[in-house]
Amino acid sequence: MRSALCALGAAAALVLLPAAHARAEGPQPDRDFTIEDPRITESSGLAASRAHPGIYWTHNDQDAPLIYGVDSRTGKTVATLTMEGVGTPRDMEAISVGPDGDVYVGDIGDNLGGSWDHVWIYRFPEPKVLKDQKVTAEQYVVKYADGPRDAEALMVHPKTGRVYVASKNQDGGGLYAGPERLSSSGTNVFRRVDEVPWVTDGAFSPDGGRLVLRGYFSAQEYAWKDGRPGDGGTSVGAPFQGQAESVTYTADGSALMFGSEGRNSRVLRVDPPSTGGGGRGTKPPAAPGASASPSATPDGGEQGNATLGFLVLAGATLLVVAGKRLVRRK
Repeated sequence: MRSALCALGAAAALVLLPAAHARAEGPQPDRDFTIEDPRITESSGLAASRAHPGIYWTHNDQDAPLIYGVDSRTGKTVATLTMEGVGTPRDMEAISVGPDGDVYVGDIGDNLGGSWDHVWIYRFPEPKVLKDQKVTAEQYVVKYADGPRDAEALMVHPKTGRVYVASKNQDGGGLYAGPERLSSSGTNVFRRVDEVPWVTDGAFSPDGGRLVLRGYFSAQEYAWKDGRPGDGGTSVGAPFQGQAESVTYTADGSALMFGSEGRNSRVLRVDPPSTGGGGRGTKPPAAPGASASPSATPDGGEQGNATLGFLVLAGATLLVVAGKRLVRRK
């Protein structure tokens, strides 16, 4: 009897170990987080780092050539990049990481209804070390074949490297494709290839098979085929945000991260239908610590382990008590 009770106690302890280990590891990456840097007051673009898991690149909607690397585990800025070799930005609105490992920044906004004769795209290699540093960027002149556009979404396809821009003029949104390769010595003409909703940001999935486009109140995910989004996008249940400005896939493509402007703005995770999830708070396969519901905390998985361990321990305690009573009866 004593050996059986010891075995039960050992089993309960083993169940509790994963929960204790998860707590020791700290917050998990790619979960909801708050941008804590007081300098970031108008986070207008968001891109998951390819070189540094859990890090997201963002920038203000302003005229400073600064890019911030924010750790999704803590919400703290771990790198501030100052772009050199470019002019003074006018209206940076979007950011994306290409298959070449370079970061692309879209200085493509035009809140005056499309009055700029041209806009710019900046490009620099994603740094290997996360620290405050200067980066040398190339600057590309961009024009649209059908005239000036106001735009906030720039997407780099992760397989072909082609750059796309989604406009938001009063006549509706259009998807524009750049040349096969951008040229820093001449004008890069972007041509309209499809009609899309009026959006504030967009992103390709890491495998290049999906495109997500978001607006202020909704987001749609499209299958990507032959250089165009498929008909009839699927809603991904975008969270309500006061100034809904940005979206990106996590580096592994299992979820979407939605950002907004404002001081101490929140970045919220949503698991899209393509991963088998049903909206915000669902758990993708093999993703530790995912929330169990919209009201759950980001470390909901750890709480689940702890709850399971408590139940097993409670059950073992009851068995111990019952065993002692049996021994006394004998």
